[in-house]
Amino acid sequence: MSTRIRLARVGSKKNPIYRVVVADQRSPRDGKFIEIVGRYNPQTDPSTIDLDEDKIRDWIAKGAQPSDSVKRLLKNTGF
Repeated sequence: MSTRIRLARVGSKKNPIYRVVVADQRSPRDGKFIEIVGRYNPQTDPSTIDLDEDKIRDWIAKGAQPSDSVKRLLKNTGF
């Protein structure tokens, strides 16, 4: 099973808020996930990025690959 660290959209219509989740690569975007490792709210100024860096490090050590958007978020937080 290959795992990804990616964004899952929550929130209402035209009000996107994202969870940063660890999920199987084959599961749908908003479907089943393994663990929530953070959240991202692009609507605040500046954007709210709240990540659990210890959990993310553990998952990357286990072989989870971050998506491109999560890589950008990690880079912005100085991970």
